[in-house]
Amino acid sequence: MNGRGMQNGNDPKMPRFNMNWLYWAMLIAIGVLLFSGGGDALVGGTAAQEATYTKFKEYVVKGYAEKVEINKAESTLKMYVKPTHIQDVYGMSAKQVGRDAYVEVQFGSVDELERFLTAEQKAKKINDFSYETDKTGNILNNILFTFGPFILLVLVWVWLMRRMGGGGAGAGTGIFSVGKSKAKMYEKGNDLGITFKDVAGQEGAKQEVQEIVEFLKNPQKYTDLGGKIPKGALLVGPPGTGKTLLAKAVAGEAGVPFFSMSGSDFVEMFVGVGASRVRDVFAQAKQKSPCIIFIDEIDAVGRARSKNPSMGGNDERENTLNALLTEMDGFGTNSGVIVLAATNRVDMLDKALLRAGRFDRQINVDLPDLPERKAIFQVHLRPLKIEKTLDIDFLARQTPGFSGADIANVCNEAALIAARHDHKEVVKQDFLDAVDRIVGGLEKKTKVMTQEEKKTIALHEAGHATISWFCRYANPLVKVSIVPRGQALGAAWYMPEERQITTKEQMLDEMCSLLGGRAAEELFTGHISSGAVNDLERATKSAYGMIAYMGMSDKLPNICYYNNTEYQFQKPYSETTAKEIDAEVLKMINDEYARAKQILTEHKEGHNALAELLMKKEVIMASDVEEIFGKRPWLSRSQEIMKENEENAPKLEDMPEEVKQAQLEHERAVAEQESNEN
Repeated sequence: MNGRGMQNGNDPKMPRFNMNWLYWAMLIAIGVLLFSGGGDALVGGTAAQEATYTKFKEYVVKGYAEKVEINKAESTLKMYVKPTHIQDVYGMSAKQVGRDAYVEVQFGSVDELERFLTAEQKAKKINDFSYETDKTGNILNNILFTFGPFILLVLVWVWLMRRMGGGGAGAGTGIFSVGKSKAKMYEKGNDLGITFKDVAGQEGAKQEVQEIVEFLKNPQKYTDLGGKIPKGALLVGPPGTGKTLLAKAVAGEAGVPFFSMSGSDFVEMFVGVGASRVRDVFAQAKQKSPCIIFIDEIDAVGRARSKNPSMGGNDERENTLNALLTEMDGFGTNSGVIVLAATNRVDMLDKALLRAGRFDRQINVDLPDLPERKAIFQVHLRPLKIEKTLDIDFLARQTPGFSGADIANVCNEAALIAARHDHKEVVKQDFLDAVDRIVGGLEKKTKVMTQEEKKTIALHEAGHATISWFCRYANPLVKVSIVPRGQALGAAWYMPEERQITTKEQMLDEMCSLLGGRAAEELFTGHISSGAVNDLERATKSAYGMIAYMGMSDKLPNICYYNNTEYQFQKPYSETTAKEIDAEVLKMINDEYARAKQILTEHKEGHNALAELLMKKEVIMASDVEEIFGKRPWLSRSQEIMKENEENAPKLEDMPEEVKQAQLEHERAVAEQESNEN
């Protein structure tokens, strides 16, 4: 036993006290008392028997009675039987009947009874007789039968109220504690075990929240210069980018009390509960300051209040929001309390919540770029047993647009696939299969298709591959498959270029590539199928975005009709303009469709060879396409960047003499190291 008492893992744990045990014990006791007649029928194992007055007199005359107790109020008596005569009265042994066995008798006249007992006492047939004065049993009976049902109802009601309030013992679980905060409080944020080392990428966001940590650790550094600690920071970004993880890391680095709750925790079926919980969590936070309150998915309570009374706004939600606004920046002070919140719907939040003084900072947590994806892979690959030659750069390039949660899922799926195939370690192909599984869905090789359907799908996917190969700005092809996955019967996989801005020419090339499958079907089979539904949907959305939002139309140039006003049920343009937009969209798609058919006609032989290869192998890579069409005439964006860097790099002969010598020495040292390793 250590100095802290019974805290070792080997020591027995005492069961927690639960009020339900007390309730059940009381109910059982009441039931026993009710069904036992208040304690008279079977006390200590005593047997009772009813008899007539004539039979009673016969027992007394025979000398069976030891003593008699008379109850004048109820005109009853109890004749206690001598142990030696129990067999004669009950037909059982004294051991079976128990001690103090008696016979209960109803009598008529008390005077006649007294005369009879007095005469028998003189004849020594009875030892003694007395009058009963103890009414406890009868009183208890009356009380239980009168008030027992009400007591039972009260106990059941209390039990139900505790269940409705959350059940179990402990504070804040009863019906009267429904207005208490449901926030989980960590006395020290570093108890979570998460620091900035566990958050890969997001360097800009980490730099922003790092200052909050510095404020909490060393506030005097800033207050000496007249600065004030920010009251709140809002983490904004798509799902899965690590907003909650970043908040946990802030708490872990600062080592201060950390209150964690969701926006939905303020919502309850009772009116006024949300506002009460807001006040309660801030009251607790003020007692623990400096501390952090983290509200995940704050849009559940922070949604913009309705400006139109006829819309029937949710008064309870608005009251909760008003309480939150007041607590964050009202007449009261919240010194040392910093509010962190996360949402992926910042456009829906109330403007009063976003103003400076409440949420002083909005920190964007965006989808990771290439270097950040590499860092995230390195974090999630730590617990995996991977091959030593695994190229993490390749994995990062294969997952454009993936969030941190998606990358974690890729690593987990790869490990599961490797185990399924009995691999000793996770290899490159396992990761590629995991990406295919997440993006395209589960592989369905057992799906039954006719030879004609398979040929149509091969022509369709070969059309996508051919168009993307000869369009300059289309995404580089990775592989083409006609193996069904999810709802798709085939797919062409690309490696999207990560662009900061996208030009009209780039978007048109991508649209042409999308329409290549439908164009190939019409050209080489003479009919069209439903297999191009997803391609047409994406092309149509892209066309409407270019014309209505980006001003890329010939007839409607430089105009954006985007309107994010809430509760706006009318289009922000006239019917005439709507017809113009529809006509421009139709013209743009038809032009790109005609262009796709022209490219396919020019490369008809290569397209057919590609389709035949697909029919044979089912999955072909970019190298197979290169063997048919030759080198792609256009460099990808990454290749263009590498070429520009090589061209702009200073040449060795143009460098100063000392730089030349240093460069040559470095190259010689590298060569020697490589030769020693070999």
